[in-house]
Amino acid sequence: MSLANHIEHTNLKPTATAEDIIQLCNEAVENNFYGVCVAPYFVQLAKKTIKKNDVKIITVIGFPLGYSNVSSKVEDAKKAITAGAQEIDMVINISAFKSGDIATVQNDIQSVITACHLQNKQAKVIIETCYLSDEEIKTICKICADCEADFVKTSTGFGPTGATVEAVKLMRKSLPAKTKIKAAGGIKTKAFALELVAAGADRIGSSASIDLVKFEPED
Repeated sequence: MSLANHIEHTNLKPTATAEDIIQLCNEAVENNFYGVCVAPYFVQLAKKTIKKNDVKIITVIGFPLGYSNVSSKVEDAKKAITAGAQEIDMVINISAFKSGDIATVQNDIQSVITACHLQNKQAKVIIETCYLSDEEIKTICKICADCEADFVKTSTGFGPTGATVEAVKLMRKSLPAKTKIKAAGGIKTKAFALELVAAGADRIGSSASIDLVKFEPED
């Protein structure tokens, strides 16, 4: 199978420069990646660089810790969409979830998803699986599905561990078929990426995307 159209070529490093993002976008166009994932600051630059190519622009909201307030996340999502973002990856309020404040968590997720869907943009919810037990993953997946998330995403890549095959399998079992999965964080080899896809991931977020497709024959 071709991985390229599953890949979101990512650079969310705090030290990323404009030149880095231009290179990221050019690589995504050259390799026919699904999209690029960049910080909100770089969305306009990504749009200018990608021009009319089919590569999608994805950005992150409430990233990477998730505990900014709901109104800030919504406003940031709206601004990112106006700037050119076509998909939004928002981080849940992990602290609220761990505190058992489910109402806040649900409102947080629903508010950002609604803001995205009103603009016909896709919303992904980053749950940061490395901090969650299996039961917590099941619970948050149900909340995401109830809020009509387009995707649930494993990780920010800033936690102690990133995507795992086990987490993706559990998420797939816990989500309805229409809710897709994005695996991200620590995906450095093609073999691992293929394992994640086989486990149920529909999208792969990686900063090592070139390595993932380097030895792939062209379709």
